[in-house]
Amino acid sequence: KSQKSVTGVPTFPLSSGSVRITEPLNFWAGKRREGQKDNKEPVYEPSTGLVLCHLEPCGAAEVDQAVRAAKSAFGHWSRMSGMERARIMIEAAHMIESRREEIARLEVVNNGKSITEARLDVDSARLCIEYYAGLSSTMAGQHVQLPGGSFAYTRREPLGVCAGIGAWNYPFQIAAWKSAPALACGNSMVFKPSPVTPVTAVMLAEIFTQAGAPDGLLNVVQGGQETGRLLCHHPDVAKVSFTGSVPTGQKIMEMASKGVKPVTLELGGKSPLLIFQDSDLENAVKGALMANFLSQGQVCSNGTRVFVHKDILPEFLREVVARTKAIEIGDPLLESTRMGALVSRPHLSKVLAFVEQAKREGATVLCGGEPYVPSDPKLRGGYYMTPCVLGDCRDEMTCVKEEIFGPVMSVLSFETEEEVLRRANDTTMGLAAGVFTRDVRRAHRVVEQLKAGSCFINNYNVTPVEVPFGGFKMSGIGRENGQVTIEYYSQLKTVFVEMGDVDSLF
Repeated sequence: KSQKSVTGVPTFPLSSGSVRITEPLNFWAGKRREGQKDNKEPVYEPSTGLVLCHLEPCGAAEVDQAVRAAKSAFGHWSRMSGMERARIMIEAAHMIESRREEIARLEVVNNGKSITEARLDVDSARLCIEYYAGLSSTMAGQHVQLPGGSFAYTRREPLGVCAGIGAWNYPFQIAAWKSAPALACGNSMVFKPSPVTPVTAVMLAEIFTQAGAPDGLLNVVQGGQETGRLLCHHPDVAKVSFTGSVPTGQKIMEMASKGVKPVTLELGGKSPLLIFQDSDLENAVKGALMANFLSQGQVCSNGTRVFVHKDILPEFLREVVARTKAIEIGDPLLESTRMGALVSRPHLSKVLAFVEQAKREGATVLCGGEPYVPSDPKLRGGYYMTPCVLGDCRDEMTCVKEEIFGPVMSVLSFETEEEVLRRANDTTMGLAAGVFTRDVRRAHRVVEQLKAGSCFINNYNVTPVEVPFGGFKMSGIGRENGQVTIEYYSQLKTVFVEMGDVDSLF
């Protein structure tokens, strides 16, 4: 028997197609709330294509209620000590740990990724909350001694109500990555998930409430562009943090500028992975697979431009194609599955169209790139495709220049370090980059010249919460994770203290 959780759905769905969610997905002032019932939108289960639930978008009235709740909670939360906030955050982390399987399975049902990956996402969310709980008591300013006994000091203070806008590829993890540093600094938050994956962020908000946070500390409003616009323009929202595409990030930055609100933007990528001739080939192949096929390739930092030195290219391609063909596709709730479904049917069609365009432009499909229909009848309406490796790629091809956001690896050949660096940096984006080589001097020399915010040496897509993550150029502004993120969720106040008489010119 499956147990019942506080969300009113089975705690442990046994297979895809076995869960339907009926409870409201909006959450503010400590409770789930009904949205606009006359404007319901279907949300689909990627693995089956069936309707999973209905989303009720929030309009101006609902967004305002959520922001008001956050503003009320901020008054209490911001006056608590860092240690007091930390205790509640640690309790929330413990609750996430105890409900790891339930949250992971609902993430799979809503997003389509494998259960193995979803568990790691839940772990990342928990670790992020634990990490920032530890930092919450370290918020401190500086004392500066001035002439005549006078002095100045600085105070690091919270911003107020922060808006978080999430993406559909890591729904629960992104909600934690945005809320944890915000709450640690004494802020409250209104979070808007992607309308494609609205389910699990509400669970995080409920968990914080159950852990003892004041009602309204973390709120969830559902909806699309209009709901996001209302959040960005709300006069009581002090900061906006967004994860998603470059065009949407540009719009959010423009909207936030009307109120001179700071923004954190984690946007798209077209990241290069450089594999030199002296690389450990086994690790380079594994790194390339991790750089392209995690979450069905739906990862902004993926190293989708794989530059391989010409001397090892044939051997690399043989091995990477063999391993790509062996990736098990199917029901994402099965332990053996390594690639689940893409997030939606329109997105699947878009990714498959990129493969067709690559073929027209002269790329060779070495494997995959086709729709996939699992043998299980329940899954035949799902959004599956075979992971694809493209050979004979050139820099000017669309598959090399544009972000595909699917399981498509473009492989290019190079001869010299100088040449590959020039080609690797020839992009408007700069989220991530990777280098595989046994030469430690080359590794650091190349990384120094790569124009990307997150660089990996002899690994890829490793994102420990202790380390800042974010991009250069059009891949974003600001950072998530790491100690530096405290600066993006707080503001500095300078206080001058005069210990003598005023030295006046008048």
